[in-house]
Amino acid sequence: MKYSLEQGAVRVIADLKELALLTSDEHGAQRVAWTALWQTARDWYRQKAEALGAEISIDSAGNVWTKMEGKSAEAIVIGSHLDSVPNGGWLDGALGVLAGLEALRRYLAEGQKPRKTLYVVDWADEEGARYGYSCLGSSAASGSLRIAELIGRADNNGIAFEEAVSAYQVMPDKMLQAHQELLQRNIIGYLELHIEQGPVLEKEQKDVACVFGAAGVERHYIDFVGQAAHAGSFPVPTRQDAFLAAAEAALEFRKLALKYKAVCTVGQVQVQPDIVTIVPGKCTISLDMRTIDAADLQKMYKEAQAVTEKIASVNGVSVGWRKIYSVAPQLFEERFIRLCENAVEEETGEATKMYSGPLHDAVEMAKIVPTVMMFTMSEGGLSHTKEEHTPEPKLEVGIRAFLRLVHDVLENKT
Repeated sequence: MKYSLEQGAVRVIADLKELALLTSDEHGAQRVAWTALWQTARDWYRQKAEALGAEISIDSAGNVWTKMEGKSAEAIVIGSHLDSVPNGGWLDGALGVLAGLEALRRYLAEGQKPRKTLYVVDWADEEGARYGYSCLGSSAASGSLRIAELIGRADNNGIAFEEAVSAYQVMPDKMLQAHQELLQRNIIGYLELHIEQGPVLEKEQKDVACVFGAAGVERHYIDFVGQAAHAGSFPVPTRQDAFLAAAEAALEFRKLALKYKAVCTVGQVQVQPDIVTIVPGKCTISLDMRTIDAADLQKMYKEAQAVTEKIASVNGVSVGWRKIYSVAPQLFEERFIRLCENAVEEETGEATKMYSGPLHDAVEMAKIVPTVMMFTMSEGGLSHTKEEHTPEPKLEVGIRAFLRLVHDVLENKT
């Protein structure tokens, strides 16, 4: 039976809509990791995969593996994630997992085994929405997970990390066993399809692109500590206003981003005592810095620290830094990049290429196996919001290009 890429892309979109209907409300997707609705999404996926006759297993980090035996024990992995941020979109993460499911359908429709074994993996907690640690499951599988940083960390409701994951039969002290479990799968390559989550492709009027690497990240909390005082009686020149110091720092971080053609984001601000009539005695902000250039990332980090020390001194407050997460920039594998560019060109007529600013599980996998990603465009550049969208005709182009890539890699064009 001849397989139709066009019909395959339509099926993926139908699956995405079905999942969205099951796990979203009026505010968007609610598939936050280690919650009941996330498990609902995984149960739904499992039913779909088992209906294809695929073998399902869960590793020590809670990652769900779907397997189709090939003619060779050498394996290719398609991966992404079903978890979402709170009030997220219908495509982020889910697109890659369900495109992988369609790759399994392709071989069933053709009635033959792939040349290589094919895995589809739904990584656990890619978003880090509750505990601030992105790519949790894939970092356990790559062997880079720093589990000590998570023990005792609590979410916004005061629930400790170890309590949350143990409810889903994941034991923190055993999560790194997922690395050895991965090595036993004889994996020789990793592929991931994702929405861009930015405005670049839409601005350039492109539907899909090969992704040649991902930006590195330095993510920290910065605590400014001054002295709380009465808002009416304490003169401004002699205040030790922690919030003003933090605000000045945020403006300087923007200058750093422009200087290095990078991005810096202050996404969280916590003021204490958080009272209208009290000068803030403490202010904690988050800082997320990203660039594809490793040297520039470290320069930005050092300069940001120096900026906060100077601002703290001027404002009569102290400052301290606490690491949340960091990862070096990651370039993907040249052979896979060429195959990815070819697949994009076959589908669109041109080999569009770009790098990723957001983190993805592919960054973790690239540490241990040849890896490449593919992006579809994002309307308005929006993601992590219910307004996240890619028009269906453009989404179909990306899915078809990705299915071409999967077929080329599986059939020994490497």
